Amino acid sequence: MRKIFLKLTLQAIALSPLCLVQAIGAFLGVLAYVGSSQYRSLFRSQYAIVVKSHDLRLQIWRAAAASGQLFSDSLWIWRNPTKALKLVEIQDWAVVEKAIREGHGLVMLTPHLGGFEIIPRVLAQHFPATILYRPARQAWLNEVIEEGRAYPNMHFVPANLNGVRQMTRALYRGEAIGILPDQVPSGGEGVWVPFFGRPAYTTPLPARLANRNNTPVIMFTAQRKALGKGWLMQAKRLEPLSEDPTIAAAELNIAIENAILVAPNQFIWAYNRYKHPSGAQLPPN
Repeated sequence: MRKIFLKLTLQAIALSPLCLVQAIGAFLGVLAYVGSSQYRSLFRSQYAIVVKSHDLRLQIWRAAAASGQLFSDSLWIWRNPTKALKLVEIQDWAVVEKAIREGHGLVMLTPHLGGFEIIPRVLAQHFPATILYRPARQAWLNEVIEEGRAYPNMHFVPANLNGVRQMTRALYRGEAIGILPDQVPSGGEGVWVPFFGRPAYTTPLPARLANRNNTPVIMFTAQRKALGKGWLMQAKRLEPLSEDPTIAAAELNIAIENAILVAPNQFIWAYNRYKHPSGAQLPPN
């Protein structure tokens, strides 16, 4: 009964106007920060280090609110894709078109920032996209996510060997693949490289896939505008990543850092980017 209530509540929220949904998301983000010492400790430790190292303003309450809006944005985009697409200001689209015309497919990287869920829907208006995802631990939440993410021209595959094979085939067909590069991979699938100055277990998969067929790699961001005003989507083509997995992962993290610094308050700071996954070797001292 509780799961049904939660699903219905999320659906009701998603059917509200975007400005209201984002206001609710902001409230819930602040509530999570205030109400959970574990959440607050992880959030503040990761966010504050980046702010200090780059001489930025510490805007903890705005960042906490934005963390809730990241989830509420996703809910609204899933339920209102047509409306959401009309609220996207797209820059640098010529970069994407040029990459696709090369005929080697496209590796699409989308960090958890702002309205990142709108990015694959924009691309799906022009060409097919196969997107790697990791199922949520809670079955009911995973059901909500899978239902919400379903969209024409978008094909989601699990983060396993079969999923990687499907992505490889998509690239050979000249299509796009999507990867969330800031997720911590499973043990044995990543390498330890710096991320904002600290060792972070990082996937070299984007480089491995791109280097098989000289596939362009583009980093996308969807920065949230003012309340209810939508998102600014930007694209930056990366230089070819190294064949060496450790060097490639380090290059990838630098690109993610640059993407986050576009709108640092809108990144998912409550996600433990520095965790040690089971089965991974220990990070360097």
